[in-house]
Amino acid sequence: MEKFTSGLELPVGLGLALEQYNAMDYFFSLPAEAQHQIVDHTYTIQSKNEMLDFVHSIVSAK
Repeated sequence: MEKFTSGLELPVGLGLALEQYNAMDYFFSLPAEAQHQIVDHTYTIQSKNEMLDFVHSIVSAK
């Protein structure tokens, strides 16, 4: 996975949510700074449903 993230450690919950929304390609097409901001935000998320809502908000904004 590291070759895809350029060293960015993708949290498991984020990865699972991205897969659920078939949004992994979209996430990796974002600029590195945007990816880092998304990952940083995930550390404030407390539940699976909150993570799914967050990822949904990202992919629905595209």
